[in-house]
Amino acid sequence: MAETKKNPSRYTITAALPYTNGPIHIGHLAGVYVPADIYARYLRLTGKDVAFVCGSDEHGVAISMKAKKEGVSPTEIIDKYHAIIKKSFKDFGITFDNYSRTSAAVHHKTASEFFTKLYEQGDFIEETTAQLYDEEAKQFLADRFVIGTCPKCGHEEAYGDQCENCGSSLNATDLINPKSTITGSTPTTKETKHWFLPLDRYEGFLREWILEGHKGDWKPNVYGQCKSWIDGGLEPRAVTRDLDWGIPVPVEGGEGKVLYVWFDAPIGYISSTKEWAEREGKDWEPYWKDENTKLVHFIGKDNIVFHCIIFPSILKAHGGYILPDNVPANEFLNLEGNKLSTSKNWAVWLHEYLEEFPDMQDVLRYTLTANAPETKDNDFTWKDFQARNNNELVAILGNFINRVVVLTNKYYGGEVPAPGDYSEVDKETLQALHGFPQTISNSIERYRFREAGQELMNLARLGNKYLADEEPWKVIKQDEERVKTIMFVALQIATGLAVLSEPFLPFTSAKLKKIVNLGTATDNHIKWKDIAEQDIVLAPGHQINKSVLLFRKIEDSEIQKQLDKLQATKKLNENENKTPMPQKETITFDDFTKLDMRVGTIVAAEKMPKTKKLLVLKVDTGLDTRTIVSGIAESFSPEEVVGKKVTVLVNLAPRALRGVESEGMILMTENSDGKLVFVNPDEDGVGNGEGIS
Repeated sequence: MAETKKNPSRYTITAALPYTNGPIHIGHLAGVYVPADIYARYLRLTGKDVAFVCGSDEHGVAISMKAKKEGVSPTEIIDKYHAIIKKSFKDFGITFDNYSRTSAAVHHKTASEFFTKLYEQGDFIEETTAQLYDEEAKQFLADRFVIGTCPKCGHEEAYGDQCENCGSSLNATDLINPKSTITGSTPTTKETKHWFLPLDRYEGFLREWILEGHKGDWKPNVYGQCKSWIDGGLEPRAVTRDLDWGIPVPVEGGEGKVLYVWFDAPIGYISSTKEWAEREGKDWEPYWKDENTKLVHFIGKDNIVFHCIIFPSILKAHGGYILPDNVPANEFLNLEGNKLSTSKNWAVWLHEYLEEFPDMQDVLRYTLTANAPETKDNDFTWKDFQARNNNELVAILGNFINRVVVLTNKYYGGEVPAPGDYSEVDKETLQALHGFPQTISNSIERYRFREAGQELMNLARLGNKYLADEEPWKVIKQDEERVKTIMFVALQIATGLAVLSEPFLPFTSAKLKKIVNLGTATDNHIKWKDIAEQDIVLAPGHQINKSVLLFRKIEDSEIQKQLDKLQATKKLNENENKTPMPQKETITFDDFTKLDMRVGTIVAAEKMPKTKKLLVLKVDTGLDTRTIVSGIAESFSPEEVVGKKVTVLVNLAPRALRGVESEGMILMTENSDGKLVFVNPDEDGVGNGEGIS
């Protein structure tokens, strides 16, 4: 039976390898990389031995698809996006000990050795099966090269490896009405040989290790998905593909085939650790083979089966490797009520965010943590982003630090005053401060990062309340000695915030440490536990610096700009996906000649009472001035249309609308933005009553 390690000697932390077929967005950050970074930073602050590894996944079918779409080689795609992704992680303070790539030689070697060992041990089964084949493209359709209807939920846009609607893992041949994403054609089937990992052999092991060993300590979404898979009966899973991009199958008969990306990608954690260890002069093996090492995978919910079923089965088959202690997978983050979508550009891209909000990485980190999809899908909205910044970071944390630093500089020239006797309030406040490291630790160690972040903000609230209640700006006039104690206590809280904020707000923490001058002081090695154990973490006589702005207010206009950008994207997507109105029944030329269309001028207009859509128009048709009721009131006001030259169908049979007889029809259409516009004749030299032909 598995058992969560209570006091591990070291930690190996992995974050899901991002595909290098595009940049990364806020969904990636919220689901995987910010929580993983919080955890790694926290462990380092508490003195733990940590290897935090990741790297670019450069062998997925998505890479080949992107290359074909852009008419370039896969190498050009991976080099471009590997650089963009790596820079985004650095810009947002994600502190990987090593960020590698699966195109690296060390990874090819490691993955090939894994496959070869399992092959030689007889851990694979070899089968010739019928696979989908695109006759037009002359290639087999693996994974995302095929799309069709999910056999389990009926979603019509399921991929050949997974349905993103219900989360089911699929094989391409499972799809109903499959289509090739390369040519759009309906694929045929063709026989091909592949190697399969017989997952059914590992059912007993997985049932004991997960269902018995991790019941209660794994998140319900992770445990539940694993249970569903195991109880549903495990089947062999292909670990090779018919592709020309990837790691070649390293055994006889593997010509023209590559390792399945979900066989080689998780091994990328191991090869990244090897790369790091060699650079740092360390031994990589204890981080993957010592039972006193705690292995934690940070992933999104769509990767649960690969990290909890397939990869552990591979490690078990290989032998000698530790298994993950926990896999705290998050749910999905939506954007303004809609699912994030790379293909539809419905996302907030990290590199673009920094162009709009330079030096505000922590604001996004904080917002994503405060609204993290830990137990259910959550929604990122720009209004919430603004509120988190203005009402919490600026008004609570920033306000407290600014008051403490300004008053310390004003009263004592920036020198930490020596306290006098503590009042009961002082003692209670310091005691509360001492409790925060453990409270935050408890939340982080249970992977409740949203809760931990709010506890940090509660420490800032404690500081604000203390200052508001003690009012040193008033007391200074009657009791200067008392103010020294108040400011001393407030400075201990400020120092606690400087240290405890680092996992969540690393850039702010660095600014705070500079303000309280921890960088050059003799007590600059204040640790996490010191905040819990020492009444004095910032000693009397220590010199602090001037106040600097930690956070700035975000204006409504900045948020509206982002909303307008999304609205434009939404409109563009709607237009691209809009299906033209089907052609109506064919008419003859004689039918067409019966239509009498004339140029007219709207001479009067008014809203029809008690309706939203109708305008009552008076139109000079050249034949007469007649009444026409038109459903354009939501697009035009009466004042806007008076004087407009319009095209009128004058021989339409009269029809009563809301008691008003309408004697014709104004011709309208929609422009590319979906707005109604008049079908106008050329206004120069065209008189009322003239026919349209």
